[in-house]
Amino acid sequence: MHQSLSQTFLRQHLKTWGLAVLTLFTSLTLVANTASAQSNWPTRPITIIVPFPPGGATDILARAVASRLGPVLGQPIIIDYKPGAGATLGAAIAAKAPADGYTLLMGAVHHTIAANVYKNLSYDFQKDFVPITVVGVLPNVLVVNANSSIYNVKDLIALAKKEPNKLSYGSNGNGAAQHLIGTQFQMLTDTELLHVPYKGSAPLTTDLLGGQIDMSFDATASTLPHIKSGKLRPLAVITPKRSIFLPQVPTLAEAGVPGLNITTWFGLLAPAGTPKPIVNKLHNALVKVMQTPEFKAQLEEAGAEPIGNTQEEMAKQISDEIEKFGNIVRIGKITVN
Repeated sequence: MHQSLSQTFLRQHLKTWGLAVLTLFTSLTLVANTASAQSNWPTRPITIIVPFPPGGATDILARAVASRLGPVLGQPIIIDYKPGAGATLGAAIAAKAPADGYTLLMGAVHHTIAANVYKNLSYDFQKDFVPITVVGVLPNVLVVNANSSIYNVKDLIALAKKEPNKLSYGSNGNGAAQHLIGTQFQMLTDTELLHVPYKGSAPLTTDLLGGQIDMSFDATASTLPHIKSGKLRPLAVITPKRSIFLPQVPTLAEAGVPGLNITTWFGLLAPAGTPKPIVNKLHNALVKVMQTPEFKAQLEEAGAEPIGNTQEEMAKQISDEIEKFGNIVRIGKITVN
């Protein structure tokens, strides 16, 4: 009987030990497979969500990234347009995507503004995304139609004071960068302008060229080609110093309105939880691409300066902007439900 009990005890321990070994083996296999999947990434096409319609600054930079980054990673990169709600619709979709590196967001300054003006966002721009790098920055330019009777900022202010709420300006949507710039411009000049929100720069520019709106504070990627063709007239750049792309155009401060400097940036982000090796691979590949003369030329043609900063620097920039724009939004009482 004693021998029988010993055998039973041994069998039970062997069974327990066997289960433990099996569990350990399964765990190690899972870790190995996960590590292998991350090291082999990407094995299929990657999607970049652009939260604006085709033709605008975000689209131009996203397509530049896709065309150059795809061959480096060995997979095609697809642009998926999800415009609406001041770029927050596309961001919300990207935030809920699987954190596997196959869905990315072309984020922008609009998202750090939206974090302050939208009260019911379904995502947190800081917590739900992992920064990869800022692709480029573009100066914003105050422009009017070439047929306009407004030739400088002084004329614009005088007319706006004479006829409040008659002069209209377009933006990429409620809470977008142009909306914030327009609001701050009115605060600094004691004027009242009519805000006309669009889903992106492309439809905005179409209406500006057609005379449906009077002006915009849009980025050079959207305005520069039409400035060069003579269809739009630049009045001032919204930057601390003159732009290398428009050296003949004064800054807003030089034109008599100091204190307004908002530059539009665009950068790549991944959903929070994306494995660090994948994020690092994306960052390194993108920075490598951005250092090539071809990519720099492509961005400069659009009036953009390539950046390629670190993930930590981009995270700090986002944090600083959310705080900065929060103060402007509170003073200007900008809210979007």
